[in-house]
Amino acid sequence: MTQAPHPGFDTDALAVYLQQHVDGFRGPLDALKFKGGQSNPTYRIDAASGCYVLRRKPPGKLLASAHAVDREYRVLRALRHSAVPVAHPLHLCEDDSVIGSAFYLMSYVPGRVHWDPSLPDFAPAQRKAVYHAAVDTLVELVRLDPTAVGLGDYGRPGNYFARQIARWSEQYRASETETIPAMDRLIATLPSTAPADDGRVALVHGDFRLDNLMWSEQQELLAVVDWELSTLGHPLADLGYFCMALRLPRNPVLPGLAGLDRATLGIPEEAALLSRFGDATGLDPGSAWPFHLAFHFFRLAAIAQGVMKRALQGNASSEQALAAGRMAGTIAQMGWDVLDAPA
Repeated sequence: MTQAPHPGFDTDALAVYLQQHVDGFRGPLDALKFKGGQSNPTYRIDAASGCYVLRRKPPGKLLASAHAVDREYRVLRALRHSAVPVAHPLHLCEDDSVIGSAFYLMSYVPGRVHWDPSLPDFAPAQRKAVYHAAVDTLVELVRLDPTAVGLGDYGRPGNYFARQIARWSEQYRASETETIPAMDRLIATLPSTAPADDGRVALVHGDFRLDNLMWSEQQELLAVVDWELSTLGHPLADLGYFCMALRLPRNPVLPGLAGLDRATLGIPEEAALLSRFGDATGLDPGSAWPFHLAFHFFRLAAIAQGVMKRALQGNASSEQALAAGRMAGTIAQMGWDVLDAPA
């Protein structure tokens, strides 16, 4: 095996542990950290018995309830036989003494990740197919019965947006490093603009974007990854988050689609994505759509601020953490602009 850069933990100790707890696992092993991942570091594990993926909590002091690899593992186990494709979960280790933090091991999915949502190497028809497949997977999430797959108690039912606004406001304040006026306005205004709870409940991924999907060379969706922020919530939640990419600016940290000629590229417009989702689910955000977008800009800004805080503390997962953290103000302003726009 080719020697990988040191991953920051004892690979020999990990190999011994996995041989004792995972059927068929044989060391020695090499561990190579994947690109990306502002939150939970993820590694390719090349062992004598094959290739695997390990996902761990980052080291250092963490915000309460963040980096819940145990919840990710539970979701993978629940979805492994569903219409939502995921990697196969193999083992959860909550003993920090093995590699310094909790982790889980899953199967390696030999797929491709599209980091740029403009899909620069694709033809227009291929881009359209990718976006349609992504929305169709959101449809399968909505159709999934959380109770039937063992996730009936995975989150508190009802008032999803109110609870999320409160949670992310608290998380943002805990990681605040400077005053962002747009964020203060969103925290003050979003609770009163949230639509009334309609009682609908679905499994929400929480970070459903193109680079959290893995694809075959034939553009078959092989796996949805990074379930760290998943919970029970409103079935429109992931759709709003996914559509943010159409509005985010073009930059290396958060490569959005703003300013591009999406018609020429073959990327469906926002209305077309909403229509495809609505036709399959019967769900239409209607006049509440600005709230949905503003909520997700707010939430993403809070996440970016958390990345900034961890970067300043020296325990962020990605080298781009500071750059991502600096986007918090821009993202918050976009959220306020959507919410404050004339009807």
